Parts: sequence; C-alpha cells; structure tokens
Amino acid sequence: MSFTLHSIASDCPARRGQVQTLHGTFQTPVFMPVGTQATVKAVTPEDLQALAAQIILANTYHLFLRPGHELIRELGGLHKFMNWQGPILTDSGGFQIFSLKELATISEEGATFKSHIDGSKQFLSPEDAVAVQEALGSDIMMVLDTCIPYPATEKETLEATRITSRWARRCRTAQHRESGQLLFGIVQGGMYPELRKLAVDELLEIGFDGYALGGLSVGEPREQMYDLTEQGAALLPADQARYVMGVGTPEDLVECVYRGVDMFDCVMPTRNARNGMLFTSRGRLVIKNARYQRDPRPLDEQCSCYTCRNYSRAYLRHLYVSREILASHLNTVHNLHYFVNLMAEIRRAIDEDRFVEFRRRFYNQRQA
Repeated sequence: MSFTLHSIASDCPARRGQVQTLHGTFQTPVFMPVGTQATVKAVTPEDLQALAAQIILANTYHLFLRPGHELIRELGGLHKFMNWQGPILTDSGGFQIFSLKELATISEEGATFKSHIDGSKQFLSPEDAVAVQEALGSDIMMVLDTCIPYPATEKETLEATRITSRWARRCRTAQHRESGQLLFGIVQGGMYPELRKLAVDELLEIGFDGYALGGLSVGEPREQMYDLTEQGAALLPADQARYVMGVGTPEDLVECVYRGVDMFDCVMPTRNARNGMLFTSRGRLVIKNARYQRDPRPLDEQCSCYTCRNYSRAYLRHLYVSREILASHLNTVHNLHYFVNLMAEIRRAIDEDRFVEFRRRFYNQRQA
C-alpha cells in the first residue's frame, strides 16, 4: 500500500495522509513544484530542500525530446541527473502534446506530433510513455491520456475519454511492477459528470496505485471545476491518493483540499514569480508597481522565507524593473515558500480538526 490515510476532518472531506515511494515518504495534502525539464526554474535542489519541498514534478514529453530518456538512464536516472534525492512524479506528456494542437495527431495507437524544438516527427504510444518514465526512474508515473478541450461536445468527450481508458489499460500492462515505481491513472470526461463517472469506473476496473483528476482548470468556470472535483474525489477509493493535475491558485488548493484532494502541481508560483506577481497572506502583490519604490517592508510581514527575511519590497522592485536575474531567484524562493508553507498549515489544521476554521480565516485575512 503506497498511500496511508491518517485522518479525515469531522466536518468536511479534507484528509491527512502520506505516500510511500522509492525515494521516501511525503505527507499529504502536498503541493509539488514543477520542474518540467529536470529543473524547477530559478532555484536549485538545495533551495527546494531548504524550502521543505517534499516532492517535485518533471515532464515526460520534454525530457523525451531533450536530452533523451536513454541518456538520463545512462547517467544514473533523473534523481542523480538533477541532484534531487526526494520523490519525483513525472507527467506522461499528454497535456503537452494536446497543447501543440496543430502539431499533433491522436490515434488509437498513440500520439504523433512534431517536436517544438526542431520540427522533427515524433510518436509516443502508451507503452512508450511508460518505458520513458521507467528509464527516467521517477517514483510516480502517469498514464498517457488524451486531454479534452473546453468546450467540447459530449460525443467528442466520450470518444476521447474512452481512448484514455484504453490507453490506461495498455500502460498498466506495459508497466514493470517489480521496479517499485507507482503508476497513477487519470480521470478524463470533460465537463460531463456522467462521463467522469464512467472514466472512474473503467480506471478502477484496471486498478492503479493512485488516481488523478485531469482535464480541469482548462477554461471552465471555477465553481464548475470545484463541483467536478468534489464529485470525482468522492468516487475515488478512500485508501488511495487523489491528485488534481495543474491546479492551481492558493484558493484552488484550499477549496480542493476541502473537497478531499491530496496532491497538486502548478507552474503558477514559479511562472508568476518570474513575471513579478508574488503571493502573500493578504493576496497577490505585483512588485513592479510604483507604490513599492520606497517601501522598506518585506513582501509579507508574516513570511519567514529567505527573501522576506533579507530583502525589502523596494529592493525587489528595483531588481525586477532592472531585469536582474536575481529578481527571478528571490521571487521564486518566496512564492514556492508560500505554497509549501500553505500546505504545511493545511496539514496542521486537518491534524487538529480545525480545517473549516482555517479556510474561513484564510479568506478573511485576504479581504482585510
């Protein structure tokens, strides 16, 4: 059993647990910083350790194209290659192939696409996706899935969902389970609750080490995303990890934990940091604004990160408007600390059975 459920809140589905992997155990609910190309942009693995990040994410599509999974295997696997000794989850690449749109073709056999790097023709089958992730040596692998655009007709959604289910079975068959790597299934179904239930039923019949809710936060109204998350989480086994892919904002994390989700990833903290948007306990702060030119305060007076302990808003604004590389580093350290610390606070609140109160205070503080 890779997942251990410790407790559930008495007044909502929020849960506390842990996941055991080849490279250690991580506590849930958890946020995974995104290191698409074997690096979390603008920070080092040592920075991530100092921030208490427990698990990071890398991407099959990008590493398949460059530098190549066989090269990474030859050099000792992804953990050694990037000098990160904690758990790693690898996304299968389905979303990246979907995002290529005109450059990709989906068939029963797999995905044919043109490399965004050099235009070369590439092919990735469900079996290939597993083989690449096994070569990388990630702790948690994801099945290859067919992402569904928003909006999409029910017919289009059903067809894509059924392909994902058939691909999932092929991934499970191709997996070398003796390696100890975990494989998660991905629930599709678009915006149609009955199709999402169909997807869950088909994945449960195959049996995976954990389950992800995919195809959310793709342009649908936020409340619809929350409703589908609540429905999907309730359909998944209580004794296995639940992962919402590509989500999201601090508000999204709180709301999805409230609905029973365990794992999250998103590029938002790192991407927004590089674009000068910082997350604080009182909401978002855009550091380029002139109002911070002479501001001697830290980004967040409640924050204990390296950036807030050592640098003022005035200095961080100067770095950003001067386009200094240090701005990306210091901003990223702060944003990742905010996300990692938010999840630690959430875990403490669930442990003490006060998550609903935590949620209320979270929103009240942001409105102050």
